[in-house]
Order: sequence, then structure tokens, then C-alpha cells
Amino acid sequence: QVQLVESGGGLVQPGESLRLSCAASGSIFSINAMGWYRQAPGKQRELVAIIRKDGDTEYADSLEGRFTISRDYDKKSVYLQMNSLKPEDTAAYYCYGAIVRRFPRYESIYWGQGTQVTVAS
Repeated sequence: QVQLVESGGGLVQPGESLRLSCAASGSIFSINAMGWYRQAPGKQRELVAIIRKDGDTEYADSLEGRFTISRDYDKKSVYLQMNSLKPEDTAAYYCYGAIVRRFPRYESIYWGQGTQVTVAS
């Protein structure tokens, strides 16, 4: 079984920063990509950022350069540094992984349980 476990969410005021972490565990052969999605009540789940196996990154245009995704390959972890947080960033943030299990050895998509980020005064 492959699991993704997020941490680092919480309540912050506008303009403050927060760093999310996600660690993958289980019978993992390789990780092709990891990233973050978010979902606010009544809205579609949307891509926030992704980092691929080759290190390439992709961000949602709406972030305006405020977020940075990074990874620690040895720890099978991905991080999201969120700066200058705005109320519209409030959402449940879900870790995403495109991960190849040892068996069967093909890529599947895995999701974390979510960590809540609330930006409010």
C-alpha cells in the first residue's frame, strides 16, 4: 500500500507564510511526480503545483509567484512554501503523487487525506 501523509496546515493571517509537507511511504518503486491540489467548499479541486521526476515544476497561474514547490528525493517528500497568503488560498490542500508501486509496476495516482489551510484575520 502507498500512502501520502500531509502536514503543516493551519490558521494564519493574510500576508503570512506556511509550509506544507507530504511524505510518501509504502512499496514504492519510483515517483514520477508529486504535487499539491486544493479544494475549497463549493469549488472544483484545482492544481496548485507539481514537480516532476526530472525536476520540472508547474504552478497555477493564479498563485502569482507566491508559492514554491520543492522535493526531497531521499525522503520521498514534497513541500509547498506558501508566502503572502490570501484569504482565497483557504482550502483543503491535498498531496498528489504519480507513483509506481513495486507490484504491479505501473503508475497510479495517489492522494493524501488533506490538510486544511485557513487564511483569515
